[in-house]
Amino acid sequence: MALCYNRNIMKKATVIMKRIQLSFVDVDRETRRRIKAVAAYQEVSVGEYIRRAIKGRLEQDLKELERNQIVALHAQTDPVLAELWDNVQDAAYDKL
Repeated sequence: MALCYNRNIMKKATVIMKRIQLSFVDVDRETRRRIKAVAAYQEVSVGEYIRRAIKGRLEQDLKELERNQIVALHAQTDPVLAELWDNVQDAAYDKL
């Protein structure tokens, strides 16, 4: 029994060591209360709720960034691409 308990502690310690702790921003009491309430409703710890919220927001922001970068890759918005794409060989692709 003690050996199994010690293995579980070692597994948890290994997982914790793989993470990097970030400093959290101070929040007002109302925001803290709301975070605690939602975390309790979802039956997760406040820390887990915050990790999920940050990860979800980060994914949204990265998708938006990716969309904006793709939109920016047009000959009209990028003179380097315009120079590369404005030629006889590339004109064949424009006809497709």
